[in-house]
Amino acid sequence: MNENPYMTLAKVILPKEMTTYFDLTKVLTDEYNGEPRIHLYLDEKDKAPDNRTDLSSNGFYEESCMNDFPIREYRTVLHVRRRRWKDAEGKSVSKDWQMVAKGTRYSKEFATFLKEFLGYIPDYGQIAPETISRKG
Repeated sequence: MNENPYMTLAKVILPKEMTTYFDLTKVLTDEYNGEPRIHLYLDEKDKAPDNRTDLSSNGFYEESCMNDFPIREYRTVLHVRRRRWKDAEGKSVSKDWQMVAKGTRYSKEFATFLKEFLGYIPDYGQIAPETISRKG
């Protein structure tokens, strides 16, 4: 099987949950306050919750951003779009993802690492997703 090389790389650097349920759609870099950042854009795969067959895809919820482990000298920002589903009555349905550590904008794994390594989770400030767009 010839897998997309970007997804192969993503499987090495991202939590398994991310590459199992999300597709890497774009990678961009920029600088914010003099720090290089890498932005990884992930869209939830087109698989209905609980393998339900009575749902139709209804676009995406607004993008969520979270910080993850740095890659080389780049701060890593994950831009995640969860899929929205609609049932036969028109009610919105989605999967309940718990990817962000409570009270933070860090992936669960990164927050756990920071807490164990530093004894606390530092606040690095805003991710500032408005500085880069999905269209870029």
